[in-house]
Amino acid sequence: MNSAETLRVELGDRSYDIVIGSGLLPDTGKYVAPFARAAGVVILTDSSVAKLHLPTVEASLDDAGISYRSVVVPAGEASKSFATFESVIEQILAFGIERSTLIIALGGGVIGDLGGYVAASLLRGLDFVQIPTTLLSQVDSSVGGKTGINSKSGKNLVGAFHQPRLVLADTSVLDTLPKREILAGYAEVAKYGLIDEPDFFEWLENNAEAVIARDGEERKLAVYRSCSAKARVVSQDERESGKRALLNLGHTFGHAFEAELGYDGRLLHGEAVAMGMVIAHDVCAAMGMAPAQDTTRIINHLQAVGLPVRASQIAGVHWDVDRLISHMSRDKKVRDGQITFVMTRGIGKAFTSREMDVGKMRAAISRSCRAQ
Repeated sequence: MNSAETLRVELGDRSYDIVIGSGLLPDTGKYVAPFARAAGVVILTDSSVAKLHLPTVEASLDDAGISYRSVVVPAGEASKSFATFESVIEQILAFGIERSTLIIALGGGVIGDLGGYVAASLLRGLDFVQIPTTLLSQVDSSVGGKTGINSKSGKNLVGAFHQPRLVLADTSVLDTLPKREILAGYAEVAKYGLIDEPDFFEWLENNAEAVIARDGEERKLAVYRSCSAKARVVSQDERESGKRALLNLGHTFGHAFEAELGYDGRLLHGEAVAMGMVIAHDVCAAMGMAPAQDTTRIINHLQAVGLPVRASQIAGVHWDVDRLISHMSRDKKVRDGQITFVMTRGIGKAFTSREMDVGKMRAAISRSCRAQ
């Protein structure tokens, strides 16, 4: 991949492109011009991203002759709240927007989710463009149209499906991230290999160091393969009524860990997903469905790159297994009182089922929480 590559998410009249490449941000105006009308653009970003990338995006819109306003919210998961949502909505309405106003969500998963939900809600739906600036948001949350905010009862429990008109993934901006943020995104990259692309997981085992270290061909290829996998699944199941649920591998457990800590930054989403994926494989091995050596292989790889693989690795936390299971019962994936789990027959062989052995699941969570 020596230049920008384009993937298509095929969803009929809601289809859109994902453009992946290095150094795309200075050309933002060129890429969003087809969707920007006379009513102009509102850029939503957070305080951290604004310092690093907002001037570049604004200059590009100036060069393209596109009028814009910018709204900056505090960085962090706390901005995915009713309070911030209301504040952003009121600020944008005060601009005097029209149905043809375009929203640009410039930032990581928090901004993408918040910006998408704002776009879905204003005037009953505005177009929006995702410009993800973290690895996690480039390979996962910016694609697929899931938007929303958190509530006191859990993560992403309020929101809407609202597809973007374009996703612009500039891999060079990832070099501005702390390594911990890169690793959190890497967990979602590895997830695609574990779901149904065992060759990709094997490739990651051999190329993870380059993917994590810098903006190069390996990183771009990892983002491309991840987005390609997600685009394929979303095209087949936009509203998560079937196959798309596979993308939640490890998430039911991970969301429980995040909810228990109150999204306070001690545990990043990708870190929680890494721990959750290990539990998913561990419990399936205990149920005799998957080879135990696959669990060991996953642990070895995630540990080697620097991700936590057990809840006991989160310093200073005493986990209560009953409380974690209680959080799981409030997950979005509960249907008719039952949780749909993403289970596995081994690396690259994930499937969904409600037939979980609760005793073995409890034991697997306990093993994760217990110091080794």
